[in-house]
Amino acid sequence: MGKFDAIYNDYMKRRKAVLEMGGEKELAKRREKGQTNARERIDMLLDPGTFTEVGTFVTHRQTEFGMAGKLVPAEGVVTGYGKIDGRWVVVASEDFTSMAGSFGEYHGKKFVWALDFAKEKGWPFIGINDSGGARLQEGMDTLESYGWTFRAQILASGIVPQVALLLGPCLGGQAYHPIMNDFLIQSKTTGFMGIAGPAFVKTQTGENITLEKLAGWEAHAMKSGGTHVVGEDDKECIQLCRKLLSYLPSNNREKPPRIESNDDPNRVIPELDDFLPDTELRKPYDMYPLIDMVVDKGSFYEIHKYFARNLIIGFARFNGMVAGIVSNQPKVLMGGLDCDASDKLARFVRFCDLFNIPLVTLVDCPAFWIGSPHEWKGILRHGAKTLFAWAEATVPLIAVIIGKSYAGAHYAMLDKSIGADLVFSWPTAKVNIVGAETAASVIFAKEIKTAANPKETAKTLIAEYRTKYEHPYQPAERGYTDDVIMPHDTRKYICAALELLQNKQVARPWKKYSNINL
Repeated sequence: MGKFDAIYNDYMKRRKAVLEMGGEKELAKRREKGQTNARERIDMLLDPGTFTEVGTFVTHRQTEFGMAGKLVPAEGVVTGYGKIDGRWVVVASEDFTSMAGSFGEYHGKKFVWALDFAKEKGWPFIGINDSGGARLQEGMDTLESYGWTFRAQILASGIVPQVALLLGPCLGGQAYHPIMNDFLIQSKTTGFMGIAGPAFVKTQTGENITLEKLAGWEAHAMKSGGTHVVGEDDKECIQLCRKLLSYLPSNNREKPPRIESNDDPNRVIPELDDFLPDTELRKPYDMYPLIDMVVDKGSFYEIHKYFARNLIIGFARFNGMVAGIVSNQPKVLMGGLDCDASDKLARFVRFCDLFNIPLVTLVDCPAFWIGSPHEWKGILRHGAKTLFAWAEATVPLIAVIIGKSYAGAHYAMLDKSIGADLVFSWPTAKVNIVGAETAASVIFAKEIKTAANPKETAKTLIAEYRTKYEHPYQPAERGYTDDVIMPHDTRKYICAALELLQNKQVARPWKKYSNINL
């Protein structure tokens, strides 16, 4: 027997106890439900053989309520670092088999280590959430650990990308952690969150009564806007996370990774010349095909697909360069901006600006939505966020006006006066303070009212106003837009603009931050 055998045997015994997690019985329960466990998820996420665990033997110090000497493997969260597509990341993966992945003092400290380490190294942080909630046995120590975690997360914000994978329950105050990540990817089958735990709303339509789970993916992907990306199961969510990171730099001092593209940056797209359904822009149409045609083929990665669907946002590539896409969706609410769409736009623009990602807008927006419900919900307050986001952004900003661009929405969707570097219009664009009908009804109110045939007079005067002002040439004459281009050249102009703006530099007076409307 070697002199170190006893030491090594003790080490192997201790390590085995941790790596067994909650034990074969608990792991079997998950397999029966089709769920993966904390360590399997890390293996699926990271490049093979690159994971280094940190904090393997960390344990709690509670002695009350049956906790004295109780082993909670890895304190319910596996932390460490590894690589995704050859780039370093930091991971924290909660283990529901280990005391339900409950969040206690040292569980929180492991999260704080991971966030601080990511911030210091300049590596993205990925949190995999699957926890039964607060570890009540630790009382105030548990409560304080939430504060440490939130502060570490907030101080890392804007320095490294933070992505949450919601692959299990995440309830109570703990749900603020994934919600405050830059992006939250939720599994349809296993992920749910809520501030007060799972709850149901009873809805009755005629004789049919349905129960809707408030913590499910629909609640947060469609209604609250907390979830950015949805996957069918754990495996798809993890793949979506890997793909998302391929568009992002590792930190705020880097540019997003550029890849080789086989898609000609000067590709002409004849289909765009007949893309719009009518010249008056009165018929709704789907903006997705246009996006797919102008970006590098197959490169569009949508964010917030199910929330505020009157606006489309996401990442794409142009000649291998990453850009953020912001586009109206005329098929939903005419592409007008409401409170939710404004929030969706502003936060995405601010993220892209933080991480050196250029932005391209595709504009067909009649206005911010008006009326009592929108006023009471705070459309002015929410809409102002879009103006703050654009005016503060220092990354390359490019706008293409396809259709309507009226009133405050003209700025909310990016124009030169709010900060765009280059603005191009299609010949179909209608750029003005308001639409012709509204303008004519005010300017020519007296003539219309006193005319022998008010309807015909109104029609004539509206057409006159439209001919004089509601087109792309007056703004082009004033220099408010840079050129009027044929639709088939859209990709060519965007690719060239991104290329020439890639080294854009902006100097601003020092300040802590803006007092943005919140």
